Amino acid sequence: MEGLQEQLKRITDKLQQVVQRYHLLQKEHEQLSREVVALRDKEKTRLIRIDELEMKMTALQTVTGQLNETEKKDVEKRINRYIREIDRCIALLSE
Repeated sequence: MEGLQEQLKRITDKLQQVVQRYHLLQKEHEQLSREVVALRDKEKTRLIRIDELEMKMTALQTVTGQLNETEKKDVEKRINRYIREIDRCIALLSE
């Protein structure tokens, strides 16, 4: 009987260790998940900032006439895309 009780105690102790480790890992997972969300938000903000700066750079190049033919076509495509998006928004608003 003594051996059985010792085995039961060891199993119980190990189970408690596993549960404690599980809770620790769960907290760590939650922390890492929050960090991932924060980093994704930062990345999104930086990508938006990059787009804004690229648009400003293109606008400056357009104004100063420093665009080559490929860049001019890209600007025209972007302007046309914006116009289509505006038209789509107007159509949605008029529904």
